[in-house]
Amino acid sequence: MKATETELFETRPVAGAIVRLAFPSVIGQIILVVYNMADTFFVGLTGSDAMIAAVTVCMPAFMFLSAISNLFGIGGASAIARALGRQDPQRARRAAGFALWGCLAVTLGYSLGAWLLLDPFVNLLGGAAPELHGQACAYMIVTVVIGGVATSLNTLLSHLVRAQGRSVQASVGIAVGGLLNIALDPLFMFVILPSGQEVLGAGLATMLSNVCALIYFAVLLLRGRGELVIRLRPESGMFGERIPREVLLSGIPACLMTLCENISYTVLDNLMSAAGTATQAGIGVAKKVNMLAHCIVRGMAQGVLPLIAYNYASGNRKRMKQTVYLSAGMSVAVSCVCMIACLLFSRELIGLFIQGGSASHGYGETFLRILCVGAPFSACAYMVISFFQATGQSLKSLILALLRKGLLDIPLMFFLNSALPVYGIVWATPIADILCCTASIALFLGFIRSPAVREINTAAEDLGGSAPLEEAGPPSNPPTPGTFPGHRPPLWHKCK
Repeated sequence: MKATETELFETRPVAGAIVRLAFPSVIGQIILVVYNMADTFFVGLTGSDAMIAAVTVCMPAFMFLSAISNLFGIGGASAIARALGRQDPQRARRAAGFALWGCLAVTLGYSLGAWLLLDPFVNLLGGAAPELHGQACAYMIVTVVIGGVATSLNTLLSHLVRAQGRSVQASVGIAVGGLLNIALDPLFMFVILPSGQEVLGAGLATMLSNVCALIYFAVLLLRGRGELVIRLRPESGMFGERIPREVLLSGIPACLMTLCENISYTVLDNLMSAAGTATQAGIGVAKKVNMLAHCIVRGMAQGVLPLIAYNYASGNRKRMKQTVYLSAGMSVAVSCVCMIACLLFSRELIGLFIQGGSASHGYGETFLRILCVGAPFSACAYMVISFFQATGQSLKSLILALLRKGLLDIPLMFFLNSALPVYGIVWATPIADILCCTASIALFLGFIRSPAVREINTAAEDLGGSAPLEEAGPPSNPPTPGTFPGHRPPLWHKCK
């Protein structure tokens, strides 16, 4: 790490450090959502509910690639930042290597499975209707089977690059893919391919844009070989020192949260399919519009995760807590603004994707107003989950991840659907967000105020230095004999 990057983690004012790390990440996430919306927007120009529904039912399968990326990316970023906070760059390099090659192997397995089980997979996702099955299969082959590796790896690399404080470079890679997708969508859908193949065109645009983003990251790694801890060449040491355990335990909650989101959306789409294609199209568009608030929160959480992890491992409890409180407050405030905008302008926002006056437009407008209510509560819960991921508290983050999606909202969908058909399915999401937010605040306060945490940090202050809140194991490079417990040499000297 350069001296400027170490200063960012250790001494720069917290507000400035959050902006420096989180702002590029938020912008990247916004572009990511915009390009996801672009598919729906351009497909919506066809006026076909079947085509909109075809893209919608494939979203969980496509987003499962994000679950794989988060498993190794969030876990790897947390392990890298904590290793650097403990002045152990060798362990950081090995964690990055395990994350990279593990992600590649699992993604290849998933893409192969999606190809071999294509028809039943699409049917399971809610695409059994004849008018949309073929379109959904075409979109799945291009985006998941052919383009799956590129999609998964460029997201993974953005996490690993950000873990070293290079949030701008990480976000540029995501932005490259997003902006290219927006530019390529109309070209493939309305110029290159014939009429009726708009869904396939959207898939080709998505796949090619992700390939270009992966090329950007490959060039970035090659040019930064002397500075970044990420190495393209695998090494045997990445399987030692309990590195796989540390990466996977930190990443499993993030993976399960994304995976359970996909399962939740699949259940929702299947329940909606009983009410007709119009409701499927309406909920698909409402989910994508509502995703804007969630992407801002996700960008904030991913941006500050390395800052939290670094200061946790180095023992700077005060700086760590300031980071958590300030970033959480910013996330909730932005989510409230998004919620108000969705409540006031739901008709206009849905009208960007579905023609006004149609049944699907009416459903989408109502669904958006329901979904947006949970945004501020989801923002708070997401930041707490990210905190526990950064600090290696895998069990707590796992509990909250499952509460956020899966354990609460899926049973509520069935229960509320029987009490309030169709609309009750949608109300399950904000209710689950409120309950998960309550649980996350309780777990966070319990952890921060626990006697063990207070005793460890009091002891560190008495020694005149600092100690991590919870030991994550001895570093690969032991401290130089004669150094006192609180001594921490400049990090960039060890990373040369």
